[in-house]
Amino acid sequence: MRAARLIKMVLLLQSRPSMTAAELARELEVSERTVTRDAQALSEAGVPVYADRGRAGGYRLVGGYRTRLTGLARGEAEALFLSGVPGALREMGLEDAASAARLKVSAALLPSLRDAPRTAAQRFHLDAPGWFREAPVPGLLPAVADAVWDDRRVVARYRRGDTEVERELEPYGLVLKAGVWYLCARVPGRGTAERGAPEAGASGTEAYRVYRIDRFTAVEAATGAGTGGGPGPRTGTGTGSGPVRFERDPGFDLPAFWAERAEQFARSILRAEAVVRLSPEGVRALPHAVDAVAAREALAGAAGADDDGWVTVTLPVESEEVARTQLTALGAEAEVLAPASLREWFAARAVRLARLYGSGA
Repeated sequence: MRAARLIKMVLLLQSRPSMTAAELARELEVSERTVTRDAQALSEAGVPVYADRGRAGGYRLVGGYRTRLTGLARGEAEALFLSGVPGALREMGLEDAASAARLKVSAALLPSLRDAPRTAAQRFHLDAPGWFREAPVPGLLPAVADAVWDDRRVVARYRRGDTEVERELEPYGLVLKAGVWYLCARVPGRGTAERGAPEAGASGTEAYRVYRIDRFTAVEAATGAGTGGGPGPRTGTGTGSGPVRFERDPGFDLPAFWAERAEQFARSILRAEAVVRLSPEGVRALPHAVDAVAAREALAGAAGADDDGWVTVTLPVESEEVARTQLTALGAEAEVLAPASLREWFAARAVRLARLYGSGA
């Protein structure tokens, strides 16, 4: 247990110029006193860990010290090779770079672990798109991915309804959701969301937003000196006609940002409600038939079961048309009580089904 923690501490210090005791304690999930003891143990073992004193002090490695990947267990080595998603890397134009990186890591592993890439690939494969549809790869994805990796500001044109809009963007991260690629970007100097592009919250005069990459019609590197946003003044590195790079906000967390935006988007489209009575089986099936956010809210607000074991819920829905399709999947395990027009639609459908199947009874 402690050996694994010491290895992780060395790797953390390799990846950053220095870290405070509090930062190391948080990463290692131990106390600051334990960090001090671990640093002393590493120093006694010949690892050049140096402690800088003072308010701005911390721990760092001296003399460009590097450790080889000989401390990896088999499970850790195999997990390392699961981190690359071949299809997504290929679509972003990073397949060759990823292949070279895997080869270098393989060469650094112990001989007993050299088969980790092969065993991992034989046991796990991610197929991101959903069934029964082939999501096309956006032609501009490699250019967007290159800007994301290079922290390079871009000027993008994209379709918004029947028009095209041009925006200068700071591309922060890419998300692959159900076969569709999205760009999470910051728009300098703008604090309001655009239609169809959920805003991720503003910082000063800026906003983070989400864009579907398949709606981009052009992506070019921004040029000129330019200034960025975020905490404190930031200036792009381009001069004249050179590319403009931006400084990332260190507080930006892509997974957390996406989770929050995805839930907010799901809530934003649930503009209507349906009152539905559900059997015990209907309660179990509801999360599989409707949006997860809608199901969670409906079941959380449900009253107790009636004498038949059924519960009545108020279900957020996108529209009556969408509710027809979703609730049809529940069959006889759901009874629509309101709105009246939706109940009448299901009543008429039930009559038609009874006629269709009753004729052969």
